[in-house]
Amino acid sequence: MSRRTRRNHTPAFKAKVALAAVKGDRTLAQLAEQFDVHPNQITSWKAQLEAELPMCSVPGAATAPRSLPSM
Repeated sequence: MSRRTRRNHTPAFKAKVALAAVKGDRTLAQLAEQFDVHPNQITSWKAQLEAELPMCSVPGAATAPRSLPSM
């Protein structure tokens, strides 16, 4: 059995997957299959997104929106 090479996902892809997880229309397992990532990774990206969301609603907290950090 060969190992899969390490993949680097763009911040836009991470945000797309995290938003789909926050939306809650599909389970983590369904999202993992759809986007071909591990459910634990989706949970991590979702937590990062939720940590950043409160900053978006505070006026003057940040002048430019931040993307999810690359991992």
